[in-house]
Amino acid sequence: MNARTDGVTTGLCGTPRERLHGMVSVVVPTYRRPALLGTCLNALASQDFAAARYEIIVCDDGPDDATRQAVERFAQQCAHGRGVSVRYVPVTATQGPAGARNAGWRAARYPLIAFTDDDTIPDPHWLTAGVNALATGADAVSGAISVPLHDAPTDYEFDASGLARAEFATANAFVLRARLFAIGGFDERFTSAWREDSDLQFALLQAGARVIRADDALVVHPVRPARWGVSLAQQKKSQFEALLYRKHPALYRERIDAGPPLRYYAIVASLLCGAIAALAGHGRVAAVAMLVWSLLTASFCAARLRHTRRDLIHIAEMAWTSVWIPLLSIYWRLRGALRYKVFFL
Repeated sequence: MNARTDGVTTGLCGTPRERLHGMVSVVVPTYRRPALLGTCLNALASQDFAAARYEIIVCDDGPDDATRQAVERFAQQCAHGRGVSVRYVPVTATQGPAGARNAGWRAARYPLIAFTDDDTIPDPHWLTAGVNALATGADAVSGAISVPLHDAPTDYEFDASGLARAEFATANAFVLRARLFAIGGFDERFTSAWREDSDLQFALLQAGARVIRADDALVVHPVRPARWGVSLAQQKKSQFEALLYRKHPALYRERIDAGPPLRYYAIVASLLCGAIAALAGHGRVAAVAMLVWSLLTASFCAARLRHTRRDLIHIAEMAWTSVWIPLLSIYWRLRGALRYKVFFL
């Protein structure tokens, strides 16, 4: 099977000749945070990789003038300095990181694509390690992600550190452009930064691609500051679990599925039982149901505090959000199941 892109024919079942030359396009999606982007770009321009062998493509998922101007200034500095090519691509069609990354790799000049995020700090050896891993005959490479944490992280920070244990994350991934072309790239229905990377991984595996790990291809991913109660807004991402399951049921069950969130269902069920019983005038049943709801919610809150900060503000945040997270998570989970027409609990 062959794919033809930009006048270059690549044998997908063999070792593409282009990967041996190590010409790579680095795709960085961004959204209105030029300061963080600047740190990432400085790290990318400081790679121990020949400047003539790679380019940086910033895909602005806004787009906004501040980001464009920052990228243009950086591009001029690179042109007069190390010589790395830096390009700015405004994304005005489908919004979200999946659409932004598609715009980036489609605009790429080179046959190897490296993905990272605007809030990462790639190690100086990152590109070299990733390209070397592809040169072994792989179609895609998953690099290592380091997430530094304080001794007493917040719940949000602790949750974000799970990125370091991800099997495949586009904060640090390398893929042959021909493979991306063959599978159609990212599914732009994933409009949030959630599960779009797993979808890409599963699509590659189902297409027969060889996906390997390269722990020496490292990026550092500091946790960004977050507003109080941020975990409530994050529950909206639960709908994309249903989309991923619909597309790849077997791989989802094998690599992700831990079963339905039974604790959440129990909390929601006890709350609904208490409300219905109260409306029906069954006071004793309502009291028992609400006691069960209180105990389950308190247990959930305690579990979230087990490995996180214990100051008063954080405890208050955990108590408040623990009341609402089960309801919101189940709502978005079931809404996703309805939207994508799949039986998913």
